[in-house]
Amino acid sequence: MERVFSQHNVRTVMGTAQASAVAMLCAARRGLPVALHTPSEVKAAVTGSGRADKAQVGAMVTRLLRLDAPPKPADAADALALAICHIWRAPAQNRLQQAVALHAANATKGRTA
Repeated sequence: MERVFSQHNVRTVMGTAQASAVAMLCAARRGLPVALHTPSEVKAAVTGSGRADKAQVGAMVTRLLRLDAPPKPADAADALALAICHIWRAPAQNRLQQAVALHAANATKGRTA
């Protein structure tokens, strides 16, 4: 999912945050993992620049997925970019989570020994 980011328009942020919370709750109730990525992380992963515009994201999604044309509407390209970002970043995030869990387990063993 795209992580909600701060904007000047509080109503937009609140609506987006509420919709995201509902989707995360539904996933959690079904035991589905949820990952959050900021818009700049997604843009950087797909285009190389965290400040890329929608046209650049659409062009790179088209190229990466070998599509004949950019996905329509632009939000579809954003969703595909988010999926691409997650596929590329998930292995590193999983390794970090495993390292933290191992460190915590070792710290607990050290205290009880």
